[in-house]
Parts: sequence; C-alpha cells; structure tokens
Amino acid sequence: MTFGPFTLDPVSGHLYRSGSVVPLTPKAFAVLQHLVAHPGRLFSKQELLDAVWPGVFVGDAVLKVTIREIRRALGDDAHAPRYIETAHRRGYRFIPPEEGSADAALEKGTGTLRGLSPFAASSRGGGTSVVPVPDVHYARSGEVNIAYQVVGSGPLDIVFVMGWVSHLEYFWNEPSFARFLTSLASMSRLILFDKRGTGLSDPVPVHELPTLEQRMDDVRAVMDAAGSERAVLLGVSEGGPMCSLFAATYPEKTEALVMIGSYARRLRDVDYPWGPTRRERDAFCRRLITDWGGPVGIEERAPSLAKDPAFRNWWASYLRMGASPGAAVALTEMNAEIDIRDVLPSIRVPTLVLHRTGDRCLFVEEGRYLASRIAGAEFVELPGDDHLPFVGDQEGMLAEIARFLTRRHIRPASEHVLATVLSVSPATHASDGFREIYEREIAWYRGTPLIACGGFHAFFDGPARAVQCAAAIAAASTCAIRAGVHIGEVDPAGEDGPVVGVSRQLASAAAPGEVLVSRTVVDLVPGSGLQFDDRGSIRLEGDDREMGIMALRR
Repeated sequence: MTFGPFTLDPVSGHLYRSGSVVPLTPKAFAVLQHLVAHPGRLFSKQELLDAVWPGVFVGDAVLKVTIREIRRALGDDAHAPRYIETAHRRGYRFIPPEEGSADAALEKGTGTLRGLSPFAASSRGGGTSVVPVPDVHYARSGEVNIAYQVVGSGPLDIVFVMGWVSHLEYFWNEPSFARFLTSLASMSRLILFDKRGTGLSDPVPVHELPTLEQRMDDVRAVMDAAGSERAVLLGVSEGGPMCSLFAATYPEKTEALVMIGSYARRLRDVDYPWGPTRRERDAFCRRLITDWGGPVGIEERAPSLAKDPAFRNWWASYLRMGASPGAAVALTEMNAEIDIRDVLPSIRVPTLVLHRTGDRCLFVEEGRYLASRIAGAEFVELPGDDHLPFVGDQEGMLAEIARFLTRRHIRPASEHVLATVLSVSPATHASDGFREIYEREIAWYRGTPLIACGGFHAFFDGPARAVQCAAAIAAASTCAIRAGVHIGEVDPAGEDGPVVGVSRQLASAAAPGEVLVSRTVVDLVPGSGLQFDDRGSIRLEGDDREMGIMALRR
C-alpha cells in the first residue's frame, strides 16, 4: 500500500518513508493498515476495535493514543489532515488519494486485492521473488532444524500448514500465492514453516519422513521459537489432518481451526467413497517418479492456470525445490494410510471448513464430511474447480476466513484432551524392578502416569510414542507383560474413563508379551515404522459395538 511518500508493507510489518523505516508499534501499524485498506470509508471506534482487536476488550483511550501515534508517524495534522480524518463522535477514515494521482493509480490499476502490498502485483518471474522474502529462521525440534517465517503483526497468530511439499522462499515467487499470504498476514501474525524433509528444513531419509505426531512436535517447536502461546491452525489439503490432530491434542494452544480443501481419510473405503483407490494411488506414485521435475498434478490442483506457462514453470520449480522424487512418493504413500475419522469428534475448538464445489483433487463431499463430524463446525462451500487456495477466486475464500476470525467464538467448556492411553498388565506379580522399568520408559517416551486409575496406566500426546513405550517395556521386563493401547478423550487430571477402560480391556485380551492396539491408533501412525498384524475385533465391555484390533509385530 503506497500513499504519498509512504509505503505500508504487511509482509515486513513496516511503514516506510522514501525507503526508510518509520517507527510504528504493532497496534498502530494494524490500525493504519486497516484504514488504508479501505480508503474513504468511515469506521466507528467500535468497528475499528472489533476489526483490529477481535474478542479483546480495548477501551477508546487506547484507540485515541494509537491514532495520535499514527498521525505523528505520518506528520499529519488533526486539524488539517492529509491522511487520517476524524469525524467528531463518529470515527475515523483514511483520506483516499486524489483522482488521477499516482497513489490512486496504484490502488485502482493493478487489479490486485485492495490492501495488499504493491510488490505482490509484480508479474511472474523466472525464479526471482515478486515480493521481499521474509527472513527465514530455524526452530529446533528434537535433532531436526525446522525452517519458519513470521510475517505481519496482527492481533492473533495464524500457523499456516501447507499440504504435501513446500518451500518457504518459493511461496513468494508466485504472485497469487504472495497475495494470499500477504492478505492472511494483514489480519494476523502469520507463521509459516516447512515440515522436516521438505523445503528449507533439514533433509531426512525418506523412511524417516515425519509422521503426524512428529509434525505436531515441529509445530509446537516453531510456535515456541516464534513466541506464540496460542494460534489459529490453518491447514491446506494434507495439512488439515495434522491440524485436526493438533487441535484435539493441544486445545490450550489452539485458538481455532481452519481447513481448506482437506480430508479425513486419503484412500477410498466402504463408508468413505470419495478418495482414490489404492490402485489409483499407486499409479500416481509411479507418475511422480517418471514426471518429477515437471508440473506434476497441476491439472487437478490448479485447472484454471494449468495452461499458463509462467505458472506451470513456477509449480514445477516449487515441487523440485520442495522435495526429491523419492520424498514426494514416500509422503504420498504415508499420507494414503492416514485416517482421522475417529479423531474428529474430539475437536472442541471453533472450526471452519472451506471447500470448493468443483475441487478436482479432493471432492467437496470430503469437506462436508469433515464439518459433519466436528461439533459446531462451520462449512462453507465456495465456487470454483481449483484445489490450491491461492488459485482462482481467493478473495471469496479470504473474506470467509476474515469473517470467521473476527467473530466472537464461544469455546465449549471441556476438561478433556485427545490422548493415547497405554495399559500394562504384568503376567506375574509386579516386582520393584518392573516398576522401575515401567516408570523409566514412561518418562523417556514423554508419558504421564494415570495414578488415580491404579495399576499401570499412562497417557501420551502421540500414539506412536505410546506403542513404542509399550514395546520398550516388554523388551526390558524380565516378566512377560500384556499391553493395550487406545486413543480418545482423556481427563488430564487422571480420572478413569472409557479410553482407560478400552486400553485395560485390550491388555487383558493380549497374550503374554503381546501389545494390542485399536485400529484407530494404527490409522494415526503411518510412517512410524511400526507394523501390525490383524487380530479381528473385540466387543467393548458394557457396549454393543465391536472395535477392530491389531497386534504390534515384533
């Protein structure tokens, strides 16, 4: 946004005058950005407060001080304003550039979203960024370095989770993507990252690409590094399942959940008829090997730009820079095994599901299914055939996100979180030596003992860790153990409940030395290296339902 000698850049979060930074606090920047994005429009004080500080009580005095700071930065006079006009007892407005001025031409002649950085209107280039690329930082997640960027200075944090593969710097090489991200940054402090094994994050062997559990660890590491205690999780396509699992597991860190063109299960099933068959998925993986380096999958993901030479070149480069062919195949195969259907009812945060009617990559029925399984979720169906959110009518999608984020959401009261419960039953009387092994392994795998339940029960924030812990206890114990693992909503205070009951029942049904897990657990650990054998099903105690179970292969 440029007016007079000033440039307001949402990407960097800075106000510039003739190329030099003008000091401005984040609150003042956010108010000025909102006013400049709507030239000529009069905003009441309450409208400004609701737009810039949604859901937060801020008094009129704070707004007056903020307007005074903006005027001082612009060198503006309240009695003879050039930029910020006060309408007595009514509100404030940004004075639009005069007709025919360079400022007006910039606003009207670019064809871009009003309010976005003018740099984003540049034409597509061959590998050079069309906007100043935000600084790349690194967060430590275990032994892996995760690349991330922070853009904007809005009143809430958004963690943007791109699907499949990504590359932080190549995001900004495509004008439509840059506009989309810049607009998100205009309403938030936007946090972007590359998952391990892709983009600028540490490369990892293809057999060690991140599971959903590790991706959640990476998000927590990035949030901690960025100083974010609570954020909106925005997941695109494959990013949706991870964001869903994160929201259910860490509701205290999740302000809200937004999913765009996403799914609950990747492969087709009897009661999920929209995904590809396994044969179709295998054919796509073969195509990745033969065609990687070109614009693979562009016809399904961006049909409206599939014949645009510049976009095809960018998409091909973006994929090449995002991942190797082997990593792309491994990610695709891993994602094909993910199934979060049983997790969805555990999500208790405000949720928005967006899906385009003609999406050729993921059918609109998949978005409807997601929203139908999450209590209170909002589903918005948008016109268009493109899967990538920044291609096609992104304005409509961004407007829905802005509307959702500026509403005052009432979070349902819940003392439960999604967690995986491990129950261990020694085949013989437990010795002090066994208890020492049990407590050591529980601590090593970041489990929390459920002392109030009696016996040997613990809960974990990741299903793979719970299964690996069970295997470690079995391997280290001198006495044979039986173990059961199930996932569901748990009271962190440690009270007994249905999930503990199911895991206890699984442990009782296990043979000495065996670890039995529910099918739901298996659906959430693809990529972990854990292998299972089918054990049919059991009828749940006190319930008419049957539940599929599997045994950990050792």
